Amino acid sequence: MTAQLFTHAPEPATDRTVVGENLSLPLFRTLSGVLAGHPYLKVVVDRAENTWHLLDTVAHPFHVNYIATRVLGMELAELDADLDAFNASVYMDPERRFLLGVLSLHTDEDPEGRERTFLVLETTEADTMGGQLLEFFYGFVRDRVDGRLPLLLKPANHGQEEELAAISELRVPRILSHELFGSRVRTPLNPGDATGRLRYFPTHEAYAAAEAGLGWADIVAMPCLPDDVPRVAGFVNTAPITPLSHTNVLASGWGIPNAIVRDLELLVEKDGLDGAWVRYRVCEDDIVLERLDHEPALRAPAWHQQRIRLEPPLLDDTPVLALHRLRSADRDRYGTKAANLGELHHVLDSRTADLTAFYARPRPPREDLLGHLAARLGLSAPSAAELRTRAADFVASTVGAPDGVALPFALQQRFLASSPALQQGIGKLKMALELDANDVLDSLCLQLQQLVRHTPVPESVARQISQAFSAPPAAPRRLVVRSSSNAEDLPGFSAAGVYDSVTTVHDTGELLDAVRQVWASLVSPRSVRLRHQVGISLDDTYMGVIIQEYVPASLGGVLVTCDPTRRADFRNVYLNCSPGSPEQVVDGSVLPQQYLYNVVEGGGRTVALGSWGEALPAATRARLADLSLTGRLLQSHFSGSHLDGTPSGPRADGPSRGPDVDKPLDIEWLMTERGDFRLVQIRPYAL
Repeated sequence: MTAQLFTHAPEPATDRTVVGENLSLPLFRTLSGVLAGHPYLKVVVDRAENTWHLLDTVAHPFHVNYIATRVLGMELAELDADLDAFNASVYMDPERRFLLGVLSLHTDEDPEGRERTFLVLETTEADTMGGQLLEFFYGFVRDRVDGRLPLLLKPANHGQEEELAAISELRVPRILSHELFGSRVRTPLNPGDATGRLRYFPTHEAYAAAEAGLGWADIVAMPCLPDDVPRVAGFVNTAPITPLSHTNVLASGWGIPNAIVRDLELLVEKDGLDGAWVRYRVCEDDIVLERLDHEPALRAPAWHQQRIRLEPPLLDDTPVLALHRLRSADRDRYGTKAANLGELHHVLDSRTADLTAFYARPRPPREDLLGHLAARLGLSAPSAAELRTRAADFVASTVGAPDGVALPFALQQRFLASSPALQQGIGKLKMALELDANDVLDSLCLQLQQLVRHTPVPESVARQISQAFSAPPAAPRRLVVRSSSNAEDLPGFSAAGVYDSVTTVHDTGELLDAVRQVWASLVSPRSVRLRHQVGISLDDTYMGVIIQEYVPASLGGVLVTCDPTRRADFRNVYLNCSPGSPEQVVDGSVLPQQYLYNVVEGGGRTVALGSWGEALPAATRARLADLSLTGRLLQSHFSGSHLDGTPSGPRADGPSRGPDVDKPLDIEWLMTERGDFRLVQIRPYAL
């Protein structure tokens, strides 16, 4: 549960809140609301009066409003004026009068397969209750809840988990966050509303047999959608998956509904949904699949008319450059990934960027969150300049940027111009696109890709590429070759997982092959179709290449500086990780561990253990909390013009505006075998 976001809410004519009564299941249902698909009820324990309050959820959406106005007799304006201090008194003071929590109702199966109903008690995520207070809170509530209802305590953060470890489960029965979330049958991933034809594929073989016939009006449902799924009306995952996989990032970028529905097979059998027209709606608290009794009259989606225009690429005689020499403005010569990594080097090396802008923005009723940031950085009442300096130092001490070189678009252009066969193949592909000759498009793309991979690289171009890592290594090296196009990470077009990277390059011959493979991915059938759908011209599309030395990783993953399933939540950063490289997280080959870290009040919690059997050590989780805060601080710089070229100065249609510091980032990272963090990619997170 999230701490208070706003303080004002209209009150209904009736208020059914009760004080001092024992809680039965009928009373729970009378007072409860629904959150994430589960009935829930807010409770306040008043230690001074030795009683508790069961809040009418509709009348009192926030604990602190109720305590301030109904118990302490304060005015809302008085609460707003000192909200953070009041929150500290009820969430963090070890001698606090009030204990705040939520009771939620759940069902599962007992060992004999019989359904059981149970209650879960938890505090808010920012609560710092120690073990003694948690035990008291649980016992107080247990004594006042119908004894026939099992009651479990769910620690709200890693700190509470560690406090409870010293207390017997016989005294305080508990359930951990990942155990509760892992049992969810339905989980929203991306909100949206679609009407379309449900296509259910229980296996990848069934999907492959029907893939060619999928269209924009289809809603694709299967255990794990492939990265190359075409643009359709909606996704349904029937097995657990991280919100940060490539397909889920695509769903977010495309603005289509996406959810985990683990009981879909039962729904398909019961309601005959496979092949039926359905209404599919995903929101934060509900997932609906409703069969329609007739085929609806559908209009082509808005993206059929979408037209994205690229800035003209610069193809002059641009040199191969080290990444640290690039800046964000170099995207028109080296591609967005390379330019963003160059900008990251600049931020870390110069330490001149203001990384506090996200926290400086007003969050009503708060004027800003700078006091929270100062607390996270261990400062007391700093000046603005001191806080900016400390933030820059913290980020530079927490993460590093990868070394490497960037190959400009100009090298690809010289390679393409060197071969009449390549020029002819490009001409045929352009003609097919102009004529919308979809029946021959894939074959032309595949033929052109084959040509790109096998056409000799001109000697002058090959020399520039091989000299990028010409110094003789002390030991054999492994290189990583990554794509860096100008047609990715754009507003309305993320291209996540569309272009190739090669991670196993060992010598010059393999290096040239890898570069050609990356160049060839620019004309893959999927990338050409996706760009054509949004009006990106093949003439304007180019591919730069990043060459880096491979860095062995003990841990790798992705973080996004938001909670993907709760877009209004400005507190949390969502982080996924697995052993080894970040690619395992985004390509869906493993189910990663998933964490939420609060970068305002502090604290974190485990959402899922994924394919692992146990959680990370507490010391590693603490380091991931620092990484999450670093991601949020970098968001202050890497917003607006620094990532996607959106102008942030004066506008022709109105006053000047600054960059939108609430635009979240998508960051791929790894932890080296020495325990250092490296950021290997930074880009906008498609929302």
